[in-house]
Order: sequence, then C-alpha cells, then structure tokens
Amino acid sequence: MGITNSNKQIDVTQIDCEGTLKVTLALSAAPDISSNPTDIVLILDRSGSMTGSPLANLKIGAKTFIDIIDEATDSAKDGMIGSGSRIGIVSFSDTASADTQLITSVAALKAAVDGLTAGGSTNHADAFSRAVSLFDPASSNAKVMIMFTDGKTTAGAPPAPVAAAARAQGIIIYCIGLIGADGIDVSALDDWATDPDASHVAVTPNDSELEDLFADLAANIFKPGATEIVIDERLNPDFNIISVTPPTKGTAMMINATTIQWKISELGVSGNEGASLEFLIQHVGQTPGTKLVNQSVSYSDKEGNSVTFPEPSVKVECEVIVAPEPCPAPVSFTIRGCQDSVVLDLGDVYLESLGRIVQINVTLKHVCPGRRVALGVILTEVDCAGNEHQRGMKTLTIPAHHSSSCRDVQIKCIKFVLPEDLDVSCGNHNALCGVRNLKVRFIAHNIDTDFRCCQTVTTTP
Repeated sequence: MGITNSNKQIDVTQIDCEGTLKVTLALSAAPDISSNPTDIVLILDRSGSMTGSPLANLKIGAKTFIDIIDEATDSAKDGMIGSGSRIGIVSFSDTASADTQLITSVAALKAAVDGLTAGGSTNHADAFSRAVSLFDPASSNAKVMIMFTDGKTTAGAPPAPVAAAARAQGIIIYCIGLIGADGIDVSALDDWATDPDASHVAVTPNDSELEDLFADLAANIFKPGATEIVIDERLNPDFNIISVTPPTKGTAMMINATTIQWKISELGVSGNEGASLEFLIQHVGQTPGTKLVNQSVSYSDKEGNSVTFPEPSVKVECEVIVAPEPCPAPVSFTIRGCQDSVVLDLGDVYLESLGRIVQINVTLKHVCPGRRVALGVILTEVDCAGNEHQRGMKTLTIPAHHSSSCRDVQIKCIKFVLPEDLDVSCGNHNALCGVRNLKVRFIAHNIDTDFRCCQTVTTTP
C-alpha cells in the first residue's frame, strides 16, 4: 500500500507572544495489496447534514478510491478488484445498512455509492457493528475499515467500545472527517482510529477536498510500504525548536533552530505500521497574528511515494511594545597611535522626551454635607484652526464632608502629562519654548441622593 496516511498536528490553537506548542508529525504505511490481499469496508455517512455538495463530493471520493484499488490489485482498470482483495459498502444515518457485501465488482460498488441519499441522524456505533459483520473471521485477508463522517454521534449506543472491539480483532480503522454543519469531534475520531491516531485520521473543512483525501489513502496502495524515508521539517522563522522527543520509529535530529530531519529505514513493509515524531517549539517573533507553523515539509523515500502534510496555523497574541526613545546614532572617531588625548566637536545634542505637566486646582461650590461628588475633567488642545484635540480625561470621587451646612470644596493637584510630540498649537512645535493653547472642562454631580422611587400600592375593593 505504501504510505496510507500523513498528518501534522499542533496541540493548541492560540499562544502568547513567547508561548510554546507541541507539533506532531505522523505517517502510516502498509504492504503491497497485490501480494497481501485485503478486505476493505467503506463506511459512509448519509445523515441529513450530508445533503447537497457534501454527499456529491463523498460519492466522487469513494468511487475514486474504488478505481485506484481496482488498478492496484491487478495492474489493470478492468472493473474487477483482483488478487484476492475485496471491497464492501456500509452506509449509515439513524441506522446502518450493508449496501454491498465484500465483493469484487467495481460496477456494483459504484452503483451502491451512487444510490446513497441523505437524511436522518448519525449512528456511528451501528455503522461500526454492521461493517464488522461483513468480515469473515476465517479469512486470512487483512481487514481495513475506512469510516467517513461529517458530524457527532446523535443516535444509537456509544461508538468507542464498538470500534475498540473491532481493533482488538485486528481490523485497521482509518477515519476521514468533514467539518460539517453539525461540527465534528476530532478527539472521537482519534479514539476510534488505529494508533497512532495522528497517522490514521484526516479532517477537512471543505467537502471539495474529499476526493483528494480518499485518493491520498488509495494512491500508494500498490507500493510495498516505504523504505529509506527522509522528512525535512522547516519551521516558519518566527518559531524555534525547543526540544525533540525521540520518534516512535527511526531517528530525528535538529539541523538548526528551525529545521528537523526525520529518517526511517522502513515502515509498513511486513504489515500496517504507524510512526510519529513530537517536538516542542516556541514563538520568537515580535508580531501578533495567525501564523503557519511550518515553512515547508519535504518527503522522500525509495519507492517514490507522494506525501503531503497539512499546514496547521496558530493564533499568536503579543503585548504592544513601545520604544519611546530610539538608540542615538553613534559618532565614529579615531585616536591615532601615540596620541594620549583628543578634542572633538560632535555637533548638536538635543534634549529628548520633552513635555510638560499641567497641574489643575478647582473649587467645587456649594457641596452639601453627606454627599459624595463625581468629578470629570476633560483636557483638550486647540490648533491654529480652532480644532480641539483630546489630551486626557480623569474621573475622581470627592469624599463627602460633614459640616453643618453646604460649603465649597477645593480639589488640588489634578495632573495631566503633555508630551511635546503631541503639540498642535501655533508656533515652534516640539520645543518647550513654544506656546500651547488648552481648554479644560469640568463635569460634576452628586453620587449620593435621598431620592427613592415611589412604591405603588394597589387595592382591590
């Protein structure tokens, strides 16, 4: 079969600016189907959410898969699955049905696929059970299930125990997921699929990609596993590799801070086999945004398998960094040999970070005892055209006084900062000698009041 699946996953979808995430690369491979006969059951979701283009594209993908297996088993697209292999079709919604048994007729398989109609809920457990019933326990053929679904379980028993029992019988389970209208639980697909999960599960948000997913699963099916595998993973320059966990098969080494090379001598030569590699990376860039984790992933092997890895992205959130004073430009000079002193004229040096502090005092008139006051202060600057520009707002709570009558209250030292780089007044800008024209407004009201809403009492005669 060659490489039957390839995947790349990350463990989080959002990190902070210096955050870390775990990346998992995974592959699975299986022997040549022509010399290792295999029984394959396609388990196809026909629930109501598959109506329209999802079902149409599923049919295209499933028939593409059948055609590739047809040719792989006997080197001819002759309408018959050869070399002892067979394919069966199971479809499901509220319940599952065996649309064919394990057969070799391509025409009959395609007719079963074409006859699917969408409607009803999603019963994964019944689908797995019906698929298991198609296999002959006495057959020496390898046994493979390919579960396709676009939603969560909405009917029937929990499917995980049924899938686990199938795996315990030696049945290999792959899961293809379409993120449909009802959503999909990727963790459930991982739970159902044969380990390693990452190499036996593929998910897409676009039903137009279903043909490619089915084709990728079948395209290398005639090849005898994979040997002399070399994978070069190159990260986006905004990420660095922090650590590498030894892979489940083969060896991995860091080439530099952004590149890992993973080598596997052979995979899936004598039976279905998966391998995975995990490594930890850290964001080292300074800008936020949604970023692709890898710059590129290249794959090669002796058999010439064609492998494409997904391109996961992560949302990076960075704090705003402000550098108010850039480093000054240096002035170069040289002291010649035997010269023990030097006199230099380095030109003009200007004061930096100029600005002013406005300190305001105000008197609140006739504040009654026992009343707190809310005070708002709004400061603006006026340009040459008379337009006002905001320069700050402050709100203060003035504590209540306890005099016997209303009195005036002084508020002192309300401070505003006016950097010179905001100067819009007429005259010499960005210099403390310039004139700046300002306006200040005060808003004040009592916080405390004796007012209470009337309580309406209704009586019935």
